[in-house]
Amino acid sequence: MTILEFTAIVAAVSFVAGLLGSLTGLGGGVVLVPLLTTLFHVDIRYAIGASLVSVIATSSGAAASYVKEGFSNIRIGMFLEIATTFGALLGAFLATRIPTSALAIIFGLVMVYSAFLSRKPRPRAERSLPPDPLATRLRMNGSFPDAEGLRFYNVQNVPSGFSLMFGAGALSGLLGIGSGAVKVLAMDQAMRIPFKVSTTTSNFMIGVTAAASAGIYLSRGYIDPGLAMPVMLGVLAGSLLGSRILVKAETQSLRFVFAGVILVLGLQMLYKGFWGKI
Repeated sequence: MTILEFTAIVAAVSFVAGLLGSLTGLGGGVVLVPLLTTLFHVDIRYAIGASLVSVIATSSGAAASYVKEGFSNIRIGMFLEIATTFGALLGAFLATRIPTSALAIIFGLVMVYSAFLSRKPRPRAERSLPPDPLATRLRMNGSFPDAEGLRFYNVQNVPSGFSLMFGAGALSGLLGIGSGAVKVLAMDQAMRIPFKVSTTTSNFMIGVTAAASAGIYLSRGYIDPGLAMPVMLGVLAGSLLGSRILVKAETQSLRFVFAGVILVLGLQMLYKGFWGKI
């Protein structure tokens, strides 16, 4: 395979990863790292470095569009990012003290269960819940454009969401994985935030987390421009297309795509946990 062919194939794969990452709020790394390491035999450290660049590209490309369209809730994203950051620091500290295979199995089981849980649409009774006092005090309630016009929502269970975000960050630090799946589930299932707002706010958040990690990988020389460039361009193009699709897509369709991706992620983590490959 020539360098030109390799670059074209990597860019095409990255395009699909960026599209999925933009629609689900997971970031392209969920798809990219396994593909780069298994199909193209790229060293995992360089694959993660390129993946972090792709996550920043996804967040920058899609999140800017989502903020402009009125989907992302910046106040929620910045508040929950505090919990994720502290969780990631704890996870990095415990990484050498806890067997990651056991954690991978637990994480995989949670993801498989969440895949079945997240595919179900929320009952209409839960779409018009009364304001939560803490969420109101923190001014988290908001609105987003829907097919029927501007739709308002009230955020619920802020402490539960904050705790889950702390856990998401800890898992990210322990296992070296993106925590976008847990972020979306925490906002959608625990805090009762509309699914489109959850995925778009997650897109905004993962860029903040990845930017910090990418600096470390760059300083250690694990970001190869020859690999990172086609990955970034492919992901950026895919994320921009995804942001256009999400605006018009049905929520139920997005839920099925999200459930499918995290089911694959969960099964992958179970495999790695049982066979000690993480």
